Amino acid sequence: MNIELRQLRYFVAVSEEMHFGRAAARLHMTQPPLSQTIMALEAGLGTALFVRTKRSVALTPAGAALLPEARRILLQAEALPELARRAACGASGRLTLAFVSTADYNVLPAFLRDFHSHYPQVQIELLEATSDVQLEELLQGRVDAGLLILPLPDKAQTELDWLSVLREPLILAAPEDLPVLQGKTSVALSELADMPLILFPRRLAPVFHDAILDYFRDLGLTPRIGQEAIQMQTIVGLVSAGMGIALVPQSVSNLKRPGVAYKPLVTATPWIETGIAWRRDNTSPVLHAFLDSLRKNR
Repeated sequence: MNIELRQLRYFVAVSEEMHFGRAAARLHMTQPPLSQTIMALEAGLGTALFVRTKRSVALTPAGAALLPEARRILLQAEALPELARRAACGASGRLTLAFVSTADYNVLPAFLRDFHSHYPQVQIELLEATSDVQLEELLQGRVDAGLLILPLPDKAQTELDWLSVLREPLILAAPEDLPVLQGKTSVALSELADMPLILFPRRLAPVFHDAILDYFRDLGLTPRIGQEAIQMQTIVGLVSAGMGIALVPQSVSNLKRPGVAYKPLVTATPWIETGIAWRRDNTSPVLHAFLDSLRKNR
């Protein structure tokens, strides 16, 4: 049978009043249609909900079992309009957000903290991924948004929109015991050019990779590539182990690792731009609430 919310409201009223007349008055109705509605509910359920006498009304075991569930269903039904309103304005729901590892040291924590303070009922699913992986996930609609390294490739710009959220220079990450670093606030790259260079593979981060190599060449230096790694934590870990030097976004200096010194370079370095990208046809209210939050706080 299909149970109506009206039937449950009438059932709860009679259960709480334990009197059909008082329940009818509470519901602003007469007693006969109330009694008929309760009997229809009992007929549909195939069991009596009340024991009726001329002097009293009492719940049957079936009625006592139904009462807490009826109350729960009615409370949930009352919450539905507010739930729908919150979902429509992006105040509840789910957001799937991908991010490059560098974003974890700059914009991501602050963005998440601010958004959660305004939209505590939104569930955010985080996925750490390189920019190339994010682009594929975005184009396939498997994530709502991605914090990645800009610019977007031309082939992605037909389907994706983007917003710049941070520009920062590259700085040097080097083993802290190098004599050339001692007592200096900034360093010339030429003094370290013979050391192995640790960087991202080009296939995963072409903008980042090319910016570093072009910087070497603009200074008339030939980089000696030692190792490649796809995570910033790994790159800094290799520097800590004395495996070479790296050029990293300035905010990576927030990643404290024993044995690593972060220094500005004497000659101005390239700037790396982090942005957020999303599918142009994604109409999710939660996504657009998140983007509005970013625009206010970037």
